[in-house]
Amino acid sequence: MGIESLDSQAQFKTDQWDREEGGTGISRVISNGDVIEKGGVNFSHVFGKSMPASATALRPELAGRAFQAMGVSLVIHPLNPHAPTSHANFRMFVAEKENEDSVWWFGGGYDLTPYYGNDEDCIHWHETAKVACDAFGENYYPQFKQQCDEYFYIKHRDEPRGIGGLFFDDFNELGFDNSFQFVQALANSYLLAYLPIVKKRRFLAFTDSQKEFQEYRRGRYAEFNLVYDRGTLFGLQSGVGRIESILMSLPPTVRWTYDWYPNPGSEEEKLYTHFLKPKEWV
Repeated sequence: MGIESLDSQAQFKTDQWDREEGGTGISRVISNGDVIEKGGVNFSHVFGKSMPASATALRPELAGRAFQAMGVSLVIHPLNPHAPTSHANFRMFVAEKENEDSVWWFGGGYDLTPYYGNDEDCIHWHETAKVACDAFGENYYPQFKQQCDEYFYIKHRDEPRGIGGLFFDDFNELGFDNSFQFVQALANSYLLAYLPIVKKRRFLAFTDSQKEFQEYRRGRYAEFNLVYDRGTLFGLQSGVGRIESILMSLPPTVRWTYDWYPNPGSEEEKLYTHFLKPKEWV
């Protein structure tokens, strides 16, 4: 309801899917609105007989284990270039092996991808994330913020995807109940972080060239999701994901312009020189 309230023209369409082997899920997609050009919220609960390579690269001891994975993911691509794209994902994994204890952990976070940056928006985004983390320990925000900066990095472009936020994985250090409460608190803070930004930027005037720049930068978003994103790779490699739901996060229109560079002193250049530089926003 919070996301849908941004837009006066579009509403979510719900698609419930079920596979004979592999799991079930619900995909909710919104598109062609006056504010949201494309967005989606996915819930999935999938099963498999063996953890895929994307999940065991950093934890080889889990190779060969059966698994369950449950999560909620969402991405919002606003129509207006002055309103940033946002992404959030929160998930739980259980890896199982006969005659051995199950291994469980949480992961997820959220990040912001502006096209025309605004310091006020970046500060609000990170302040909201910090408040949510600090309730469980003042060490978590700087830790998860750094992990986000490192994770959402496009190596072949040598640049961040956006201005970061929170990212964590393999998290179980608070015990199940407290870890779950922590993840819920972070998930609940997402709308507090994102909705005020979109409400301020959604109806600002923009030019055709600004829309083209948004589409150009959306190409970076697509590149990261298809090359590096663990959730995308997990869904494709595990064989139990639903392709429409996996690729739901991709932007609706994208352009790749050959050998393009921003004009010196432009707002487009400022995105690279100021906003796409990891920094302490709070």
